[in-house]
Amino acid sequence: MNTKLGLTPPMGWNSWNTFSWNINEELIKTAADAMIETGLAAAGYEYIVIDDCWSEMKRDENGRLVPDKNKFPNGMKAVADYIHSKGLKFGMYSCAGTHTCAGYPASFEHEFTDAETFAEWGVDYLKYDFCYKPAHIPGELLYKRMGMALRNCGRDILFSACNWGCDDVHKWIRETGAHIFRSTGDIQDNWESIKNLATSQFGKQGYGAPYCYNDIDMLVVGMYGKSCNEWVASKGCTDVEYKTHFSLWAIMNSPLMIGCDIRNMNDATKNILMNKDIIAINQDPEGRAPYRINQWNNPERSFALVRPLADGDYAIGLFNFGDNKSEMSLQFWDIGLPAASGRGLSLYDCWEHKDEGVFTERYCTQIEPHDCKVFRAKVVKVK
Repeated sequence: MNTKLGLTPPMGWNSWNTFSWNINEELIKTAADAMIETGLAAAGYEYIVIDDCWSEMKRDENGRLVPDKNKFPNGMKAVADYIHSKGLKFGMYSCAGTHTCAGYPASFEHEFTDAETFAEWGVDYLKYDFCYKPAHIPGELLYKRMGMALRNCGRDILFSACNWGCDDVHKWIRETGAHIFRSTGDIQDNWESIKNLATSQFGKQGYGAPYCYNDIDMLVVGMYGKSCNEWVASKGCTDVEYKTHFSLWAIMNSPLMIGCDIRNMNDATKNILMNKDIIAINQDPEGRAPYRINQWNNPERSFALVRPLADGDYAIGLFNFGDNKSEMSLQFWDIGLPAASGRGLSLYDCWEHKDEGVFTERYCTQIEPHDCKVFRAKVVKVK
């Protein structure tokens, strides 16, 4: 067993947000090419994941899943081999119910057969959805089934449990062997969706940890409302909103699974997705959860997320969810640093990539609507 599998939140690309059902072998191969050529792989992204709609509508005579002969004429082993030849990892999709969300064969009562099939194809990551689950069988049991099957299939496969936050999943999912768990409904490419998914997890941050992280769903950074799936495409976001989206997912320990067309990214998208300082926070080996501190005079819209890091530093994110410029004042005694300690914080701005200075007692700034600031803070002596 690979003891590093799931140690930090996985990073990669998933086909669903932009392409949904419109997938094929050529798309997946060119996405793998783009992962290397754009520098995404060098920044830490490693999984290329095919989502729903990849199979034939029926299993074969041996009860095994069959790739769609038109979309994937050379089969999944050939796709996996190509991705592995690039130094990347290959992910696929199935479902705990009788059918996938798009109506294709799923893994209910085929868990061990399917896990063995995925292992034979060279799969490294399985997204496991929750559609068409039999009503009288607990989802918890079905995720335990697939967890056991994957752990005994002969290959290390990261288990991505996608049950949308149902059935208080955060309370039992670690017991199933899953490495990440979806704690929300599906994301849309709009600011309201980003804001709602993030706030839905406040109070649950502590349930995610190394080897089992809380997944707030795939990233919409760089989509700009472009998708063959109109529901996902929605209205699109500004680059400022994408920056805040990426910052939130990173500091909240969510997997960083890109959903845009990585073959056609502009510079703003690349700068967000490959921000090494923000990625370092997400990939911190201790995987500590952040806690929230509200702005005293604007508690519903402005807040800080503060998170201890492995080297003694702290990640501090200041967020303005409102539609007007807002003050954000972080009182250091709220994070355990009183003035009497003779210490302050040396702040490094992770978006500007420069030192902000040393501050005692508090840090105060103005944040534009839907924007954020993210700092890596070091405790330093000031007396």
